[in-house]
Amino acid sequence: MGLTISYIIIALYSFSLLLIFFYSLAQLNLLVNYLGNKRRNREAPKFNLLDPKEIPFVTIQLPIYNEEYVVARLLDNIAKIEYPKSKLEIQVLDDSTDDSVLDTARRVEVLQESGLDIKHIRRSNRQGFKAGALKEGLDVAKGEFIAIFDADFLPSSDWLKKTVVYFKDKEIGVVQTRWGHINREYSTLTRIQAFALDAHFTLEQVGRNAKGHFINFNGTAGIWRKECILDAGNWEGDTLTEDLDLSYRAQLKNWKFKYLEDVETPAELPVVISAARSQQFRWNKGGAENFRKTVLSVVKAKNISFKTKFHGVMHLLNSSMFLCVFMVALLSIPMMYIKSSYGQLGWVFEATSFFILSTVILFICYWFTYKSIQGSSFDNFVDYIGIFFTFFSVALGFSLHNSIAVLEGHMGKRSEFVRTPKFNLKNIKDSWKDNKYLTTKLSPNMILEAALMLYFLFGMYSAIPLNDFGLFPFHFMLFLGFGYVFFKSLTARA
Repeated sequence: MGLTISYIIIALYSFSLLLIFFYSLAQLNLLVNYLGNKRRNREAPKFNLLDPKEIPFVTIQLPIYNEEYVVARLLDNIAKIEYPKSKLEIQVLDDSTDDSVLDTARRVEVLQESGLDIKHIRRSNRQGFKAGALKEGLDVAKGEFIAIFDADFLPSSDWLKKTVVYFKDKEIGVVQTRWGHINREYSTLTRIQAFALDAHFTLEQVGRNAKGHFINFNGTAGIWRKECILDAGNWEGDTLTEDLDLSYRAQLKNWKFKYLEDVETPAELPVVISAARSQQFRWNKGGAENFRKTVLSVVKAKNISFKTKFHGVMHLLNSSMFLCVFMVALLSIPMMYIKSSYGQLGWVFEATSFFILSTVILFICYWFTYKSIQGSSFDNFVDYIGIFFTFFSVALGFSLHNSIAVLEGHMGKRSEFVRTPKFNLKNIKDSWKDNKYLTTKLSPNMILEAALMLYFLFGMYSAIPLNDFGLFPFHFMLFLGFGYVFFKSLTARA
């Protein structure tokens, strides 16, 4: 390997590690904010829902698309919401293209007969996908406030009473609640998804919101002030994460967001890796699209502090961390051979080894978020160590898939909004194999993931002749991660 090529590899490797380190420092700062916020007890002005004059009119929007397995559960649950019927409207924004439309229509009719103000709204096309459906519903919504729930969410009956009260503060544009997970223990896949989402909904959302930094509406389980949506420019369907897009446009116009960690809204996690793949692809590509669309507006904004800009840029770069991680992983084996061949470059490897701190920082940050939900006992800490490294390995295994999504987002390649299939499974004995919405196509990425599994097996083998075992644990986790993603993807089509 030539010295010039070696320097290029070292530069790319070091730059990726540096970005990861900055990301970990941002997470550490959010942890400090999170822990500081726990010690505060601030009272905010609230609507008095016992006074009929203060009860605001609310519209609940339920955007659905081919949700045969969960639509009955969704409508039954929403019908139990405790709120004056004279101040509540429900919109079922149904873009479905299958027979579930007929069942939904029948169920809506039954609820209408019970006295609920509920409408079944259909469109002639899916223009703008979810964003387009929300926008069309907003045009005819009667509510001053707009609550949104995806098809797999099950808010408690007192959900509106816990959230809408905060809008007495006229500067608040959004109230977002924490996602719960009704099938957390279904499998290893659901446990690691819950682990990652819990970190976002504790450390990140609280940590940013506590200091007035930008957070995001998470697409569901939250409620908007209608005036805020319109003032920010309404829903737009030019990214795959319309929620992040509108959130930033609203906050750039000085609207405040209120995050309620203590209000949990349960939902279903994808139980099959193909469903998790489609969700991960949409979220990560959408994040990159929003970076491309919004980052200059954040950097140039004169109404926000430097620290808020920094956290905003890092937030918009969240999905791009997968690209950095993938670059570090891919180049780590050539780096071993460079280290062996060019002794004069030894200082480079000593410097880059410093960035193991990134992993240590994330380990500490995730522990505080894990124990806030699961508890801080010794047994829970032991469980945490296992789930952290399992999550870390599988996240590495997703790095190719998610890096492709990120690159497409940064390059402006458009793609369809692919819904995440829902299952409504009660326990591990329930089978997902009969779900008609599951994709049966083999992902071309699977071949590359199998090749990468073998590539990192070679990395572990290389440690023996090179007598360099520093990266062995990293390559072992990469081998496990890509192996898990590959074999799970393969068996999900069996």
